[in-house]
Amino acid sequence: QLQLVESGGGLVQPGGSLRLSCAASGFAFHTYAIAWFRQAPGKDREAVSCIGTGTTRMYADSVQHRFTISRDNAKNTVYLQMNNLQPDDTAVYYCAAEKWACTAYSGNYIAQFAAWGQGTQVTVSS
Repeated sequence: QLQLVESGGGLVQPGGSLRLSCAASGFAFHTYAIAWFRQAPGKDREAVSCIGTGTTRMYADSVQHRFTISRDNAKNTVYLQMNNLQPDDTAVYYCAAEKWACTAYSGNYIAQFAAWGQGTQVTVSS
């Protein structure tokens, strides 16, 4: 059974950093692209970043040059390093898995993701 578990969220001051982790189990991790989404209260879910099985890295304009996505296939884990966090980054962050490439992420085809995590809260506030 495909399972994703996020961790690393918390409270941070503006300008601070956090690193989120998405730990996977129950599937061939190296054959799946992993995406990060976020949802703030009262707002729609927003695509944040995606890492493919090769060299593909994709970022939303709002996080470009501040967030970095990476993966460690030996640990079945994807990381999202978030720097220079701002109050607008406050949201619940979710990771999701899709087979091979960031296709569903690119097209916002939410139903095509094979698994979702339960989310981790990120709060940016002074």
